[in-house]
Amino acid sequence: MENKVLVETSARHVHLSAEHIEILFGKGATLTHKKDLSQPGQFACEERVTLVGPKKSIPNVIILGPARPATQVEVSLSDARTLGVDAPVRESGDIAGSAGCKIVGPCGEVEIAEGVIAAKRHIHFTPADAEAFGVADKQIVKVKIDSARSLVFDDVVVRVSEKFAAAMHIDTDEANAACAFGKCFGEVIK
Repeated sequence: MENKVLVETSARHVHLSAEHIEILFGKGATLTHKKDLSQPGQFACEERVTLVGPKKSIPNVIILGPARPATQVEVSLSDARTLGVDAPVRESGDIAGSAGCKIVGPCGEVEIAEGVIAAKRHIHFTPADAEAFGVADKQIVKVKIDSARSLVFDDVVVRVSEKFAAAMHIDTDEANAACAFGKCFGEVIK
């Protein structure tokens, strides 16, 4: 599949710090591995939380492991409107000055002042993948999706690391707009 990359839908989820895991799930709590994700070392957890915003709540939100240095909530822009927060579109980890919310678990709750973002669409590549596609870390590309609602996603950031596996990540709003369901591939356009 020359110049094509797997396109995956990244639904709403939470990355928690070790401190927040203990507050939400109890002293000594750790995340329970449910299933591996496409990115090496990343996994979906058994644990779930409720996100609470000024407008509404979203229950049963999945947590992705392992623990991170800072808690981060990734939602679609539709989810952000449901919660009543102004989540900026950012790369994962870029949470400074972003929206906040309350996160509720079975043993406690935390109020984060920042950390709620809509993840910027991106492609994970290993250095070898990036070389094969002729792209570099932080380069902005377009990706064409052929489907019942074909479209071209612009402003897709390339992220390169030995720790990655080749895959493009879009949120549920974007997947719905492109009918990018099931096993879907996109053509990288430079």
